Amino acid sequence: MYAPKRALAASALTIALALTGCSAASEPATSPSISSSSTPTTESAPSPVESSAGAAEATGYNQDDVMFAMNMIAHHQQAIEMSDTLLAKSGVDDRVTELAERIRAAQQPEIEQMTAMLEGWGVEMSDDASGTHHDMGGGDGGMMSESDMALLEEAPGSEASRLFVEQMIMHHDGAVEMAEAEVDAGQNAYAVELAERIISDQSSEIAEMEALLDEL
Repeated sequence: MYAPKRALAASALTIALALTGCSAASEPATSPSISSSSTPTTESAPSPVESSAGAAEATGYNQDDVMFAMNMIAHHQQAIEMSDTLLAKSGVDDRVTELAERIRAAQQPEIEQMTAMLEGWGVEMSDDASGTHHDMGGGDGGMMSESDMALLEEAPGSEASRLFVEQMIMHHDGAVEMAEAEVDAGQNAYAVELAERIISDQSSEIAEMEALLDEL
């Protein structure tokens, strides 16, 4: 009596295994997961300013980085003001006009980059930042006084051409000194890289202006 029962049980087990195998074979294989880097996205790439803030925050910073950014923003703002004052005049030497336009075009994006850096560090610019200069290496950073700015504003185009170049040489000298101090003492890699670029660009413009001054 027991043999038929064992045979029946074995038969049932064989059928169950066969059904399980069929079920597994009929299910589609699971697709490998797709990494986030390969998933298509409709989001746009971060802007240079957003990238600046991220890079600035990621590498850490110290007080020298903060002072560099705040002071250089104010410094650049005055350079743009000087350029705008000159460009509003008639009778300005064409070479000086081109120089002023180039300075304005280069320094406005740098202002935006440094503002993004400060925001990334959680530092707010004071409302009177354009008139505030914190410890510019023991000097004024080449900043023009109110009387200096008044002279440029009142000068006719022909005189303003030379005056602008003379003032901008001093202004650039101050910026280079400030940037050199950042390279020496700054911690944030992005801020130091910007300072090195300012040193290179403005040193070249100083040499250009010194040569131009001889011809005005």
